[in-house]
Amino acid sequence: MLHLQESGEMYLESIYVLSKQKGAVRSVDVCEYMGYSKPSVSRAVGLLKKGGYLLMDKDGYLTLTELGVEQATKTYERHTILSEAFELLGVPAEIAAEDACKIEHHISDVTFEALKNYMIKVKAGK
Repeated sequence: MLHLQESGEMYLESIYVLSKQKGAVRSVDVCEYMGYSKPSVSRAVGLLKKGGYLLMDKDGYLTLTELGVEQATKTYERHTILSEAFELLGVPAEIAAEDACKIEHHISDVTFEALKNYMIKVKAGK
């Protein structure tokens, strides 16, 4: 298993979100969603396949492996909870999402779990 860089996490998260929205995902969908060139996406897809995070069938459809889903859902959860927390603090949604995107790759597991538990309590009204 290769260590994922921030960009790899972003690709996995994007493929995860697209698969939830559309079902089937191809590299061209990732290009449009992320605003990246086809060569950039092809290079990333190759690295993610090599790392065991992603499979591509003969028709070019992308599927996250169990490892890919695990990483993608972790990144997506971080993004979602950080965005919600920032919005609760009064940050506009678009800025909250941008800032969450920057932080989700760098926040420690300990700090994230504390924030997640805090957000659960806030939502429960405690």
